Amino acid sequence: MADRPTDITLDILMKIQDGIVDLRERLERVEDVVRKNRRDSAGMMVMMRATSGFFDERVGDFEARVTALETKKS
Repeated sequence: MADRPTDITLDILMKIQDGIVDLRERLERVEDVVRKNRRDSAGMMVMMRATSGFFDERVGDFEARVTALETKKS
């Protein structure tokens, strides 16, 4: 009966160690997801900048056409 508390203590320590290993694996997965999201976000930023640049160009062309039409009417 004196050996039983020691066995329980070892079991508890082994479970804690397993929990730490599981936690490390989960953290690695989270880090992988964070890296992927950063890459995706960077790609989205590039696309947004390109789209806004294209939009600005189109608006500028439209403004030039409107100005040309207004000067014809005057």
